Amino acid sequence: MRVKLELTQGSGVLGPTSRWSNKDMDPVPPHLCTWTTWNFIAYWVSDATNVAVWQLAGSMLAVGLSWRQALSAIALVVVLNGTIGARLHIAFPVLNRSSFGFWLSYFSVISRVVLALFWFGIQTFIGSECVYQMLKAIWPSIVHIPNRLPESANISTVGLMCYFLYWSFQFPLMLVSPQRIRYLFTAKSIIVPFAWLAIMIWSFVKVPAKIHLGLQHTSLGGSALAWGWLSALNSALGTYSTLSVNIPDFTRYARNERAQFIQLIIIPVAFTVIGFTGIAVTSAGQVLYGEVIWDPLRLIDRWDNRGAAFFAAFSFFLATLGTNISANSLSAANDMTVLLPQFINIRRGQVICAILGGWALCPWEILASAPKFLSFMSGYTVFLGPFAGIMVVDYWLIHRGNVNVPAMYDPRGIYRYWNGINWRAAVTLLVSVVPNLPGLINNINPNIKVGNAAFLFNVAWIFGFLTASGVYWLLSTSSPAHETFMDRAILAEDFLESNSAASNESHGEDVKQAIHGQPGNA
Repeated sequence: MRVKLELTQGSGVLGPTSRWSNKDMDPVPPHLCTWTTWNFIAYWVSDATNVAVWQLAGSMLAVGLSWRQALSAIALVVVLNGTIGARLHIAFPVLNRSSFGFWLSYFSVISRVVLALFWFGIQTFIGSECVYQMLKAIWPSIVHIPNRLPESANISTVGLMCYFLYWSFQFPLMLVSPQRIRYLFTAKSIIVPFAWLAIMIWSFVKVPAKIHLGLQHTSLGGSALAWGWLSALNSALGTYSTLSVNIPDFTRYARNERAQFIQLIIIPVAFTVIGFTGIAVTSAGQVLYGEVIWDPLRLIDRWDNRGAAFFAAFSFFLATLGTNISANSLSAANDMTVLLPQFINIRRGQVICAILGGWALCPWEILASAPKFLSFMSGYTVFLGPFAGIMVVDYWLIHRGNVNVPAMYDPRGIYRYWNGINWRAAVTLLVSVVPNLPGLINNINPNIKVGNAAFLFNVAWIFGFLTASGVYWLLSTSSPAHETFMDRAILAEDFLESNSAASNESHGEDVKQAIHGQPGNA
């Protein structure tokens, strides 16, 4: 199969020039809006079935929380921006220009590119560990292959081989279009849950529920229990806080708004079921092996049944594959497309992500020698909470859905605010992010004492989202940006009609004036 990587110059229809838009960046045309309700069910079942959710649930037991408390934390993960993407058919990096301002939006876009690149590499390394367990099940003597790399490399010969195999298998799938990648999510949503159900059944056969769930009572009490639960809740929200912001990258392909409403149900159900599976198996492992093994790959490494080990490892291999593409490579590609639309489309962006995130960043070095850096990456929720809060309030409460899509592609349009910066969003970021920075510093380096400020970091996403929502609403209502208010939403099709010879001349003029901030309907 021949994959086209070339980018057609000037293929974007909304930007003033090719500098500001291309075909992948434009709103998705109706004939390419192919995602149905079942595709979104498959997507979220696929995304819930990944190693991170399993590890999160298991690690809650390791810090002393009971399975009931851990389960309630997993169940509260929510999605906030999907309807906007389904309604406007635009991606997150374009959408947030309407709330942050054309140029300030680049702060969130660039930061998310960096975050996605690092996590792409880390998820690829996790996938390579799945490959190792699969090869070990087929070829047990792989454990005796001598290591030819120095210790300073922080990866063994076998480890590097497994990493290359996983990366090589993953790379072609990254070139599949977003419209067709839904088939991968569908396959994963069928195969992985059945495999994990089998693992959970194994755990109940080996250790009856009354024993391993009954033994799991919280070892925490008082304020420690309260903060522990809030920290678990924040971790559950933080695990998918990126998707709460960038879900428009996928809902833009929805056939209609109703197609993605199922997310309100499927997200808590899927994450609750998968979280319970991870908790049950981790709890059983504690009874069987005398320790809390919250990493499922370490658990599989203890099994003697090679067939079971292979299929279990394959399920985690497939789980990691789908999640890495949906949460990292496609997100990074969408962002890169907006940064340099005249040079980068989604396919090119994914290739860049595969090379930079997969190899240039050397994820094995990060995992081996920089746990504090990983703490910083996890702590990035201090930004993602405010991002989500600003976007939700701006669209639903301030502008009430009446936004101008074509103007989001024009640096001189109505969303330029003050020199391309919406000062309300800038002030909101300062107010909602700065209080969490001392806790973030302490999380990276516990030797730096910050007093009670460390506790606030335990609820960084919750604090950031709620504070940003309130502050942004207050600033936007007390000092509204009148030039951005519309009598109705102006979509891409309105712009195209205004440029059609068959379009009503006065209506077309109103649309053009609204886009460029001139007198009219704005």
